[in-house]
Amino acid sequence: MADNKKKSMHTRYINPFTDFGFKRLFGEEPSKAILLDFLNELLREQEGEIKSITYMKNEHLGNTEIDRKAIFDIYCENEKGEKFIVELQKSRQTFFKDRSVYYSTFPIREQAKKGKWDFELKSVYTVGILDFVFEEDKHQEEKYRYDVKLIDEDTCKVFYDKLTFIYLEMPKFKKQIHELESKFEKWLYVIKNLEILDKYPVELQENIFEQFFQTAEIGKMTVDEYETYERSLMHYRDLKNSLDTAKDEGREEGRAEGRKEGIVEGRAEGRLKGLEEGIEKGKVEIALNLLKMNLPLEDISKATNLTVDQIKKLK
Repeated sequence: MADNKKKSMHTRYINPFTDFGFKRLFGEEPSKAILLDFLNELLREQEGEIKSITYMKNEHLGNTEIDRKAIFDIYCENEKGEKFIVELQKSRQTFFKDRSVYYSTFPIREQAKKGKWDFELKSVYTVGILDFVFEEDKHQEEKYRYDVKLIDEDTCKVFYDKLTFIYLEMPKFKKQIHELESKFEKWLYVIKNLEILDKYPVELQENIFEQFFQTAEIGKMTVDEYETYERSLMHYRDLKNSLDTAKDEGREEGRAEGRKEGIVEGRAEGRLKGLEEGIEKGKVEIALNLLKMNLPLEDISKATNLTVDQIKKLK
């Protein structure tokens, strides 16, 4: 069965940007050492050495239906009671930063104590591994890591150090294996390139990476795990292909509309209007394609930034 799986997938290792792959590599009890090592390399300067982590429930029983929909990819706590949210984001979202801040409020509110409480909080870290690039910073090709805290604008000094957001723009990380300068860069390299590697690189001969690659081997999956992974991979590829196609179509249609409006109105506003209309049509095309694949409405909403109600009207 293992040989058949390898042949059918044409790859040796799983894609970590799939929901199944990400959870298998970082979000399950047997993978705890992998997540711990990754977090230590990511946060060493701020945290020192994290000695242990405990997986927490990633679903939250909030006061509203919206609160109850807040489900983290990975949610854990270290030995000091500090909280860590690790999220994989496969596609650009208009309000992604807002969503990220909103999610950080849950581990903050959880710390409230009944009775006498002096409001002391443990640190909260939100880590976003992004399979896209922030539009506003796309021209900063060398910057792929963002460390965000509350600062004072005048002094540029950290005003509050217990709330941290770290975002990793994986498409911008382009170092080859011989260029890696730190263990943290090794982690970024294996996350980005895992699916296209056909063997365990000699440059990564460390126990934790050996465990990582063993966990990632498709040939070691059970039949049920493999079938679940295939569905997850198909979902990821369909989403990716639909987004890429719609972007191209949206750009072309936007340019055409822009030229048309620009000629008729003779103003830059006309070109901008046409471009915006083209982008909106592109979103609708994505939504229609994803509806044909019977994907959940919430996933389609995340991929297109259309509301669930708007998507329902397209049926």
